[in-house]
Amino acid sequence: MKNLVDTHIHLYDDSYNENRDEIINEIGKKLDFVVNISCDYESSKKCIEYAKNYDFMYASIGYHPCDISKYDEEKMEELLKLSKEYKKIVAIGEIGLDYHWMNDPIEVQKLGFRKQIEKSIEYDLPIIIHTRDALDDTIEILKEYPKARGILHCYPGNLSDVEDLLDRFYIGVGGTVTFKNNHTGHKLVESLDLKHIVLETDSPYLTPVPYRGKQNNPVYVEFVAEKIASLKNISVEEVKRITTENALRVYGICLK
Repeated sequence: MKNLVDTHIHLYDDSYNENRDEIINEIGKKLDFVVNISCDYESSKKCIEYAKNYDFMYASIGYHPCDISKYDEEKMEELLKLSKEYKKIVAIGEIGLDYHWMNDPIEVQKLGFRKQIEKSIEYDLPIIIHTRDALDDTIEILKEYPKARGILHCYPGNLSDVEDLLDRFYIGVGGTVTFKNNHTGHKLVESLDLKHIVLETDSPYLTPVPYRGKQNNPVYVEFVAEKIASLKNISVEEVKRITTENALRVYGICLK
């Protein structure tokens, strides 16, 4: 094992159309595994195809809050039934609330969020949470479902906001932690026990320093691990080992 994983990527994104094969080759060489995170039915199907084609890739299914108007109960059930047959479908997400773009009204987003949380409990799958400018409502809804579990992706808040959820949710730490002025993110990592953290890049978005402003790459998760180690004054090897163990646990993955 390399003890380095990326728990959150979007390999199907059009920005990879010119270099996707190169990116996949790098992932295979440098990471133990990645999880492709979906946004709607079409991307869910693409994530599943990648998981079928590559041993080191896993898939999520579900509808992003900015795509919640596409939510289709029959298609969701189709994906969920497939998850029972195909164990490389490891999560529902990313789901949640986004009050920044507001593609759909708040109540429509909340309804779609709750429906997918309920599906995750029914099918015993973790959820990947997206929250933007909606943290209070997101946490309030998660507290309504004490059986829900998963990852708070690109978590934007303070430790105090989320302490009550850390018994069942991991904090996804990505490239923004490498940004010089991200004081909230730095303080969060310094305060969090490593047992609550998983690594992510959100590729092709949120590229870490020193490549900020360019296309992100899942192998850049290395820079995230290095920054966490620096903030917590521990070895990079310890960060990689523990966060990889966390990722395996939350997704229910057993590497051979």
